[in-house]
Amino acid sequence: MKEIYIERQEKFLRIAIKENNKLKECFIEEEYSGPIPGEIYKGVIKNIVPAIKCAFVDIGHNKDCYMYLDERFNNTKIKKGDEIIVEVLKEAIDKKGAKVTSAFGIPGTYCVIVNINKDINFSKKINNKAFEAMVRSSLDKPSDIGVMIRTNAFDVNIEVLNDEVSDLYEIYKDIINRAKYSLNPILLFSDAGALNRTLRDILDKNTFKIVLNNESDFAYAKKYTQNRSDIDVKVELHNESRMLLDYYGIEKEILSLRNHRISLKCGGNIVIDKTEAMYVIDVNSGKNVKSHSLQKTAQSTNIEAATEIARQIRLRNLSGIIIIDFIDIEDLDVRRKILDALREGFADDKNKTVIYPFTQLNLVQIARRRRGKSIYEFIEEPCKHCDGKSTRVRLSYIEFLIKNEIFKIQKEQGIKDIYLELDLIYKKDVMEDVLEFVKQIGALESSVYVDFTTHLEKFKVESLIFANQIRDLLAFKIYG
Repeated sequence: MKEIYIERQEKFLRIAIKENNKLKECFIEEEYSGPIPGEIYKGVIKNIVPAIKCAFVDIGHNKDCYMYLDERFNNTKIKKGDEIIVEVLKEAIDKKGAKVTSAFGIPGTYCVIVNINKDINFSKKINNKAFEAMVRSSLDKPSDIGVMIRTNAFDVNIEVLNDEVSDLYEIYKDIINRAKYSLNPILLFSDAGALNRTLRDILDKNTFKIVLNNESDFAYAKKYTQNRSDIDVKVELHNESRMLLDYYGIEKEILSLRNHRISLKCGGNIVIDKTEAMYVIDVNSGKNVKSHSLQKTAQSTNIEAATEIARQIRLRNLSGIIIIDFIDIEDLDVRRKILDALREGFADDKNKTVIYPFTQLNLVQIARRRRGKSIYEFIEEPCKHCDGKSTRVRLSYIEFLIKNEIFKIQKEQGIKDIYLELDLIYKKDVMEDVLEFVKQIGALESSVYVDFTTHLEKFKVESLIFANQIRDLLAFKIYG
């Protein structure tokens, strides 16, 4: 069974999904002023580069977006100055603008309206000819759009589908009209961010509980679930002094995703590394010496690793090209079992994921569509002490976690003197703007003492209760 935990803070929305009491997926959304995936804009073609079959589109943000030209999308005849409706596929990264497409869609819970065709198509996970025939004959589809029927449409009747198509078509007409009468690039549609996408895409009949810490989000989720006939889910509001993800023990699991080496129950391990072009995952037998047969050791390690790799890719939201170096194995049946274990791990993944057969070098290639940032992009940053050759936990993320601890101390104890231990690598950043640091950790009304220590794995937060404690730590006082 599935549980969904949704924690909203000042700058973050974090969503954790557990299945059978095991963390399965994690999404972090932070305040961002640029275009985000799923948004639909009216844009203007600023330039076309035939050599790379690419157009650059102004959608009203600082950076022009880029769009590949392809006959499948009916966009090869466009020219400079043309107005166009586009959907954002990928957010901007560094100096590279967002990726957009002229083939846009408006997603609902049970179907998606698309502009690229006029057909009724079905999710590949639907394999029921009678259901498909019924929908084709009974769906009330406008003639100028196409409809993609989603997997969970199988659990509702045709009246629900027709109602949703009607509602989505009204949104579609509004998008077309606003684009027609707007003089400048403008945002035409937004699907309300990660909260709405989670309720729409992740919530299903296997979900039994949603826990939220924000009253507005709670009311939204409550209303949304009451309007779904295919689910029976309990929606709870978290009111404890400890932050939601910390209270349920998920905070530590998220931070542990920085670890590049993951141990397997069999004694083996997997190692995840990122290069400029791709992610590379290595499988090692490690301490798996239970079997006297080298092939059996390789088989058991590889199959367990395949299951864990699928979980880790989804947990860390890795995308693009992923190469897996399994322990060498020649048996075709075992290779098939390894690939089956990988496919099973991605069976209900909302990101399009393609798993290719073993290569001659015993490698498995995975291509996974990008959907938001990886977990590394939220919790890591280049380390300034080693000229960016390594990474550290982002100071902003550390500040966020410290703020949670201080909030708990103040609510439970009412203590105003706070002692922190931080790794020395953060000293320069903190001391350059102490006021901003104190503001970010929510301690403007407190006295803050900080001891910068070498090789501290995370951080430490304590309340100072006794006068002698405060006296002994005066040398570490930075504020208050």
